Amino acid sequence: MSVTAISCPHCQKTNRVPAQRLGDSPKCGSCKKPLFAGKPMPLTAANVAATLNHNDIPVLVDCWASWCGPCRSFAPVFEKAAAEFEPKLRFAKLDTEANQQVAARWQIRSIPTLILFKGGKEAARVSGALPAAQLKQWLQQQAVI
Repeated sequence: MSVTAISCPHCQKTNRVPAQRLGDSPKCGSCKKPLFAGKPMPLTAANVAATLNHNDIPVLVDCWASWCGPCRSFAPVFEKAAAEFEPKLRFAKLDTEANQQVAARWQIRSIPTLILFKGGKEAARVSGALPAAQLKQWLQQQAVI
């Protein structure tokens, strides 16, 4: 039986979930909250390491800012994708204004920028507000859905 490591978006504890049970709304063994909420989790300097390094599933990060019009228009598309594609991948949002050190480390030059992490390492990146169909196509090209 294959086991998948999933970090809790609430307490950051790593959970080991049988792969075939990922779609069964698993809860954290520590805080008892859902491991998947069907919506993007906030990513911060405090939880970025646990989120990227303790998930066996890919993590898709939307790097955004509240003042950015394209970011605001893309938010519902990203939210809908999280509801559709979790638990195949974890969805997270990084507010680049509130987390400037992380944004600088990732060399964010334009927003919105999507970064796909696999095994804690950047696997792909795309900038711009993508329509839902184009986001889905990009995720298929990355072999994550």
